[in-house]
This record gives sequence, structure tokens and C-alpha cells, in this order.
Amino acid sequence: MTDKPIDLDRRRGMASQQATDLRRLATEVEADRENLRQRQEELERHLLTSPAENWQQAADKARYLLALFGTASGGGDARVKILIAAVLADFDRLAEQA
Repeated sequence: MTDKPIDLDRRRGMASQQATDLRRLATEVEADRENLRQRQEELERHLLTSPAENWQQAADKARYLLALFGTASGGGDARVKILIAAVLADFDRLAEQA
């Protein structure tokens, strides 16, 4: 027995190595997804418990909600996309004036 570890990945066939790589990548993606879900919940908790102190903060909350709505609708209706883009443009324009 030696102290040197054996690199099993190098001993696998190409198909087996690809399957292993896919499993590892899927595990990493799932961990990232869970981390994102937790961060999103934390943000939403903050948005719910902290009232806006000014119009800019209220607009930021509305931006978040519009982004959620746009994502939830699956990007379907083009009219909705145009309306969301117009409202976001209004927010930007009015924020510059303030």
C-alpha cells in the first residue's frame, strides 16, 4: 500500500467520465439553486418587513416584483414585456430627475 492516491477519474472510460462529470455538474447546479432560493427568500423577507422610506425604494421594490412577474409569465405575452419595459424606463427617467 502506498500513500499516493489513485486518480480513478483517469482510469474510467470516456462514457463513464462524462457521466461522472454530468453528475458533479448537476450537484453543483442544485447547490447553487438552493443558495439562490435562500437568498431570494431573505430578500423577500426584507422587502416585506421594511417599508420604503422614499420613492426610490418603492420603485426598487416594484422593479423586483415586475422582474418576478416577467419571469413567472415565462416571457409569453409581448404586450406585458413592453409594458414592464416602459414602467422600468419611467422609473429610470423619474429617478434621474429627482
